[in-house]
Amino acid sequence: MHPIGIIAEYQPFHNGHAYQIAKIRKQIPDAAVIAVMSGGITQRGETSILDKHTRAELAVRGGCDLVLELPFLFSCRSAQDFARGGVRLLTSLGCVEYLAFGAETADITRLTSIVERLTSPAGETTLRQALETGLSYAAARTEVIRNIPGSAELLRQPNAILAVEYLRALNEYAPEIRPLLIKRRGAGYLDTSIDTPLASASAIRNALLNRESEPDWTSISRAVPEATLLTLKNAYPARIAHPERLYRPFQTALLAKSRTELRDIYGVAEGIENRIETAAFASTSRQTFLRNAATRHYPQSRLARTLIYILLNLTTKTVRTADNEGPLYIRPLAFNTRGRELLHTIRQTATLPIITRPAKHLPDRESGNPLEELTPLRQQLAFDRKAHTLAELTRPTPSHRDDFQQSPLFIR
Repeated sequence: MHPIGIIAEYQPFHNGHAYQIAKIRKQIPDAAVIAVMSGGITQRGETSILDKHTRAELAVRGGCDLVLELPFLFSCRSAQDFARGGVRLLTSLGCVEYLAFGAETADITRLTSIVERLTSPAGETTLRQALETGLSYAAARTEVIRNIPGSAELLRQPNAILAVEYLRALNEYAPEIRPLLIKRRGAGYLDTSIDTPLASASAIRNALLNRESEPDWTSISRAVPEATLLTLKNAYPARIAHPERLYRPFQTALLAKSRTELRDIYGVAEGIENRIETAAFASTSRQTFLRNAATRHYPQSRLARTLIYILLNLTTKTVRTADNEGPLYIRPLAFNTRGRELLHTIRQTATLPIITRPAKHLPDRESGNPLEELTPLRQQLAFDRKAHTLAELTRPTPSHRDDFQQSPLFIR
């Protein structure tokens, strides 16, 4: 058995994900696939279209053996922090041999040359100087690599961006884990066309969310495995989350905060709180707000995450603590028979505790303990719970079941 890690969102699980897993098993026949997956809130600051246990079950039915949750304090972050959190969790398992990831190129030397440039002393100096001029991180990174032929064009592709960050994180935190690059096929990450068997997750979500009438199930059926299709049909519309439902609560949260309190929120800096407040009350929807508030240093994806941070009152102090500690627990969401065998191995090799019933590790809400007084492990769990609850509130019919009482799903 060769444990292979994947860091994913499965938002939702589609044919492209199944293709990636099939390619992994073709290259490494005895692969045991471990997916580290975001929970209720995704990397781009959106609520997960299906709840995390449902997404984990679909991932196992689609080829994964074991699905673990990436704590919210790492999953709803920039590409760099998302990659670092996932890699640090995988290396804590003590048995992972490869990290598999997709990109718009099959040439890993192109990606490693970019990483070498970004992490060199000269590259770090150039990056810092570019950021000091007010450029966004993405634009500053382009300045660093502009002399590598084709690199700027490549890093306009979302999967290549993540691939570079995975390689950087492996170098820093897990040199014992080898990269396994799978060339991406089909539609681009942000492609909104649903009429292809390898449509993107964005296209599938748009087909579900951006229609006043019944979704085009025929087109969706060509893009997802049968299990995903049946689950989406059963969930629609009562259990399908829509990020626009975050907007009124966001405006309300802003009314309750002073400018000083806003400046304590992670990601709020350089006077952006003024722009956020102005745009929030001049905009009628989340999407309009993101367009109106965006700047070159604060692109829409960053603002979408900041909106979540404001709603959950996530402070810079809490994030810095999490970054210093890294993920502090292993939470299985779903597994099959091979995944159960993996968990037995992980219990012997892991450097972190395996938590299957998080409620045992977290005080009741009624305890009144401020988050700042919790241990770092309990802080991470507390924000997982808050993120899950927030995501549930964006579904027409929220679940009243406590996520922290939910045991992992065994998929036979």
